[in-house]
Amino acid sequence: MEIVEATITAVQAALDSGDITSRQLVLFYLDRIASHDKNGLTINSVLEINPDALFIASALDHERAAKGSRGPLHGIPILLKDNINTGDNMHTSAGSLALANSYAGEDAFLVRKLREAGAIILGKANMTEFGNFMTNGMPSGYSSRGGQVLNPYNISTPTGGSSAGSGVAVACNFCTASIGTETSGSILNPCNLSSTVGIKPTVGLVSRSGILPLSNSQDTAGPMARTVTDAVLVLNAIVDNDPSDAAMGSGYWRTHTDYTSFLDANGLNGARIGIPRDYFFEELTDEQLAIFNEAVEKMRQQGAVIVDPADIRTARQIVYSSVVLNEFKSSLNAYLSKLPPSAKIRSLKDIIAFNNEHPIETLKYGQSTLLSSETTTSGTLTETAYLRDRATDLKLCQIEGIDATMAEHQLDALLFPADFGARITSRAGYPSIVVPAGYTSKGVPFGVAFAARAYEEPTLIKLAFSYEQHSKVRRPPSLKSFI
Repeated sequence: MEIVEATITAVQAALDSGDITSRQLVLFYLDRIASHDKNGLTINSVLEINPDALFIASALDHERAAKGSRGPLHGIPILLKDNINTGDNMHTSAGSLALANSYAGEDAFLVRKLREAGAIILGKANMTEFGNFMTNGMPSGYSSRGGQVLNPYNISTPTGGSSAGSGVAVACNFCTASIGTETSGSILNPCNLSSTVGIKPTVGLVSRSGILPLSNSQDTAGPMARTVTDAVLVLNAIVDNDPSDAAMGSGYWRTHTDYTSFLDANGLNGARIGIPRDYFFEELTDEQLAIFNEAVEKMRQQGAVIVDPADIRTARQIVYSSVVLNEFKSSLNAYLSKLPPSAKIRSLKDIIAFNNEHPIETLKYGQSTLLSSETTTSGTLTETAYLRDRATDLKLCQIEGIDATMAEHQLDALLFPADFGARITSRAGYPSIVVPAGYTSKGVPFGVAFAARAYEEPTLIKLAFSYEQHSKVRRPPSLKSFI
């Protein structure tokens, strides 16, 4: 079969028919990584390969022959962002040399769910170090441990951060799908720039347990894939109640067992979609605006009711917040304290000290943000500014922002260009799905993102899938020459 650009459904059909085995699939991806990620364009999106991947694939092949398939992800190779714990022979470092020798004691909750579904953890993807929260001026996709990830569509264009490797690896067909994490745009941004589909779930839909954190209130993991269907199949596998994650308690009853039931090709028909143009208009280039407007017109042709504009009245009030700066130290120290006893790095202070001891290797761009978090925050979340900013974020982004706008115009969703909506949806903890919409004259991908209120993933899936089915603009990078 033709593996490049193959969907999970197509791969499963080939596996069931015997046209290919999971072991052969893993070998294909390893060869492609060797040819293009570590040679050729040297994309540099894959940080580490699971040494047991081929063994796991062979075992799953035997299981399929003996007992049948576990489901859609049986024998499917998936890459994980390097801040997601695996209790195996791979490291979890968030791209940091300070944590290059760090092994997690056990799988993250979502990794356990992937393994139960039969997925093969192929390896770890490179990422922007510490979720792009290490310093000012560090390019997206760079880590001291993994180096710089390149954008395969145009190497002079950023990859987006911080799930850069996860998005690029999927775009280049180095894996079937991947998992990224987002605090503020770190799934939406790299998916937009790698012409892939990213689902940033409601905070609390997917377990945060076992993920090296940035912000306790904003972090979430989500699938990154080449199609909406593939992303939803991965989402199905990782959504389950984790009693150890407090964020899941408030809304788990609103989750679904099978999100594929919302893959409706006619999902745009009659849907009310609002466009908050005042929120992003001046930031778009003429080419990007043209791509966005063309996407809107395609939605209108499919029966969507476009409310334009549907401006978010609080948008201009949403300015700098100290929430992430404060929560980083608190969340990171808690994570590091739970590593196995053999771990030498136990705090943010230890990371800063390690970097100071190895400045040539680790401080190419400095560590100003790490220092600011360590020296200006207590790690106890008692700062007046933090407490007030947290309440203000929820007020402006949730209650008086997205909630009020959607209620005023009776909307099913908001539509943003690329990841521009992340600055408000992230602070609200609300879901988004980004889908490819086109390419600039320089070949740079550009997408559109649907957003809604908490646990309204079903609506977003309907809209994203319907738009994807009627646009079909995605094309893979050639990987043949520099641009």
